Amino acid sequence: MDLRIFTEPQQGATYEDLLGVARAAEDLGFGAFFRSDHYLHMSGDGGPGPTDAWTTLAGLARDTSRIRLGTLVTSATFRLPGPLAVTVADVDRMSGGRVELGLGAGWFEAEHRAFGIPFPPLRERFDRLEEQLALITGMWAAPRGAGYEHDGSHYPVSGSPALVHPVQEGGVPIIIGGSGRRRTPSLAARYAAEFNVPFGSVEETRLLFERVDGVCDEHGRDPSTLVHSAAQVACLGTDEATLRRRAEAIGREPDELRRGGVAGTVEEVRDRVGRLAEAGVQRLYLQVLDLADLDHLEDLHDALA
Repeated sequence: MDLRIFTEPQQGATYEDLLGVARAAEDLGFGAFFRSDHYLHMSGDGGPGPTDAWTTLAGLARDTSRIRLGTLVTSATFRLPGPLAVTVADVDRMSGGRVELGLGAGWFEAEHRAFGIPFPPLRERFDRLEEQLALITGMWAAPRGAGYEHDGSHYPVSGSPALVHPVQEGGVPIIIGGSGRRRTPSLAARYAAEFNVPFGSVEETRLLFERVDGVCDEHGRDPSTLVHSAAQVACLGTDEATLRRRAEAIGREPDELRRGGVAGTVEEVRDRVGRLAEAGVQRLYLQVLDLADLDHLEDLHDALA
């Protein structure tokens, strides 16, 4: 299983904090370092303040050398698709082809109000997401210099020079995730390299994989070409005292973490990851919330190596 580190910097982190975690993850051999794309904290005070996802990933592209980098996930409401295609392609070039783009419809209404970002109704957000996916992938795939046109209801494009090309052949891999029954699996089948189930139970994760595989069949896509991934909160204790300390540091209870995440003793963590693998998880994002505890990364790596 490909193990990746996933962080939530809006809860309070500087670029230097993120760089420390990314370099530790790289040195330990984790497959990737991902961050959320949020501007507003969900608990606490959020200090020292939010960092922009793609600005920090650009820095990490130059300050790391091997680890893959990406968002889980960028909100389609935050950025216009043409400039986003340019930004992501730029960071991919800066990293030497190590970037992945998680893209979603957006959900955190208070965050939009706090930063003056329009927040359309759900149906329109998904319409915009679908059009963004078509435009971004189309712009990346267009022959260089041949021009690109897009007759969209939200983002019409004309006269684009089609100069935006990532380093990676076929464009930056796109990740789509969620528990939606209709549009989410359809978008994943049509546009994604990876489908992600965030914070689901083992059984829910298995059922969502079955659903997206069925939609792939309907679209004529081989389901085996779509990576199946999951995101889970991680909290490992080499003993009960360490587990309690790490749970307290992120404002959670050990028993609650055990029920819903990759958490507990080494044996419990290994068992949970094994059951996720049996459910079809090929790639696991370990959500690490205490960015100051770099020993936690080493303990997770040692337990799951």
